[in-house]
Amino acid sequence: MNDSQHFETIAIRTQLTQTHYREHSAPLFMTSSFTFEDAEMARALFADEMDGNIYSRFSNPNTSELIKKICLMEGAEDGFAVASGMSAVFSSMAPFLKTGDHILVSRSVFGSTLQIVTNLLPRWGITYTLLDVKKTDEWESLILPNSKMLLLETPSNPALDLVDLEWASKLCKKYNLLLNVDNCFATPYLQQPMKWGADIVTHSATKYIDGQGRAIGGIIVGRQSLINEVRFFCRHTGPAMSPFNAWLFSKSLETLALRMDRHCDNALKLAQYLQQHPQVESVAYPFLPSHPQYALAQKQMKAGGGIVTFVIKGGLEQGRNFLNAVRGLSHTANLGDARTIVTHPASTTHSKLSEQDRLSVGILPGLIRISVGLENIQDILFLLEEAFNRSRK
Repeated sequence: MNDSQHFETIAIRTQLTQTHYREHSAPLFMTSSFTFEDAEMARALFADEMDGNIYSRFSNPNTSELIKKICLMEGAEDGFAVASGMSAVFSSMAPFLKTGDHILVSRSVFGSTLQIVTNLLPRWGITYTLLDVKKTDEWESLILPNSKMLLLETPSNPALDLVDLEWASKLCKKYNLLLNVDNCFATPYLQQPMKWGADIVTHSATKYIDGQGRAIGGIIVGRQSLINEVRFFCRHTGPAMSPFNAWLFSKSLETLALRMDRHCDNALKLAQYLQQHPQVESVAYPFLPSHPQYALAQKQMKAGGGIVTFVIKGGLEQGRNFLNAVRGLSHTANLGDARTIVTHPASTTHSKLSEQDRLSVGILPGLIRISVGLENIQDILFLLEEAFNRSRK
């Protein structure tokens, strides 16, 4: 991040060059292609001898503004914007792996990420090892001569396990591995993995970057040489972000810091409430002193984020009863919205995993994930207490 400006200023003041219309807010460039002044300009652009837009599958002023903001926030040299968070995850792996390579992946990552690693990559002769986030002392012994990348998510979805990014970076450098970090839960405001040595950082812009559940998109940022490979891969495979979504996300970034402060404040208060609730078996939130990695969370995160998970007493049946009893809050599989969302990961976002795999990453049958919104916290607590009362056996 630019040391001369604060995060909020970067988010608000990083804009496209003003056009001759003298607009105050960046315009929307809804165009599939861009014209050339002459044949030589066209040749030079396609030969990468000059910077400029050719086709919106390659670049667009709106995606360029969004990428520049995220790069400044993350401390990255370059980036690329794609059509979804999962497109970002896949496009952060595919350019760097080939038949015969091996990838190390924290088992505690999003369900669709595990599907790519365990079901898609092996089709192209790429092997994998899943790592236990609670046994990081074993990770080094699992690195193979053909290992190329370590992929992890911290905090993890949904168990909120953390990985020490500084330690992971040193491990990767020792064995010449790329460190690829999914920073979706933390956002660039709460955590900058490149500060700790990450090579590549991905985001689902669908979540907190948008913040209102309106659009789908993804971002990949990192070192220039690596993003050049990502850009080549994406340019020819086509997972481009639309100009409209890029414009929307860029405008949303202007309020990211304000929103995340409120998300985190509400989430901590909710976690404290749940921790004392007689119907709750356990609570996970990185900035709760009871979290086993509380010290690490304080070291590498600005605050604990907007996600709280808890295990309700009574297991799967009681978890269903609770979800059916919730009123006034949203029951959907998304997160990072202004509206509080209640989700049951075992039957939705991580349902494709085996029961054994879910249990291995802390997804118990009664686990409830709450994406804490921006409503007044007293209203959130009141509605959850009502749900507990309605669902009580």
